[in-house]
Amino acid sequence: MNNEKNFHPWSGYVFLIIIIAVIAGTAYLVFTSENPAYLIIGIPLVIFLAKGLFFIYPNGSRVLTLFGKYTGTVKRDGLFWVNPFFSRKNISLRARNFDSETIKVNDKLGNPILINVILVWRVQNTYKAAFEVDHYESFVRVQTDAAVRSMATQYGYDNFDDNQTELTLRSSVEEVNQSLEQEVAERLAIAGIEVMEARIGYLAYAPEIASAMLRRQQAEAIVAARFKIVEGAVSMVELALDDLDKKNVVELDEEKKAAMVSNLMVVLCSDRDATPVLNTGTLHT
Repeated sequence: MNNEKNFHPWSGYVFLIIIIAVIAGTAYLVFTSENPAYLIIGIPLVIFLAKGLFFIYPNGSRVLTLFGKYTGTVKRDGLFWVNPFFSRKNISLRARNFDSETIKVNDKLGNPILINVILVWRVQNTYKAAFEVDHYESFVRVQTDAAVRSMATQYGYDNFDDNQTELTLRSSVEEVNQSLEQEVAERLAIAGIEVMEARIGYLAYAPEIASAMLRRQQAEAIVAARFKIVEGAVSMVELALDDLDKKNVVELDEEKKAAMVSNLMVVLCSDRDATPVLNTGTLHT
């Protein structure tokens, strides 16, 4: 049996009244009869009844066992009374946050990275949490770290090609988080834990390769910027030549067009401002 079952205890307020009545009755008998023998019966009875009282906060529960046998779980909040011989284990049903430690793992390409995960979870099955594993809070921590390590090896940190078609830890956040949540949920199901949310909280290259990867990213940014500059310069040169032809401003042969294209490309693609040179003669002087 690995399913929880609801247990419906007696109202604690009724037994609280009974305990007060027993105390009052014992005191009355002792004072009226002046026989302390009633205390021998009254005090153990009060202690026995009082041991059965317990209360539960909202979103709390008590797992009940009788001599090692699972009896049921109380999930209602309030004051209750059960058999005093019942053992009672308190298990919270509230949602909890878990921010895992930052660990070093290798991604799909073998690059060392630093990663941690933020997990939101709660106990769904109190029977599994109480009896299927030892210390379910520790189980959550260990299995979450194991899931992060397993998930990280399935993806690269970033794309190294221009197509950007492969899912990566940095660029495919939604897909990676869904995969992580599924991985963690499967591992924690044995303990009756419901995973409400799992997402990567921190992601970076390990210090030993961080500087090299930063230079690679900077180089990619420079190449991408140069590509845009050259693409725009070609369009501007093409537009300039077309306007000169349409408006008959000047007639240019192929050699002059090549020289003009070369000069314009140098001006438009240069990192520095161009220095103009005035030509007061012909184009050939």
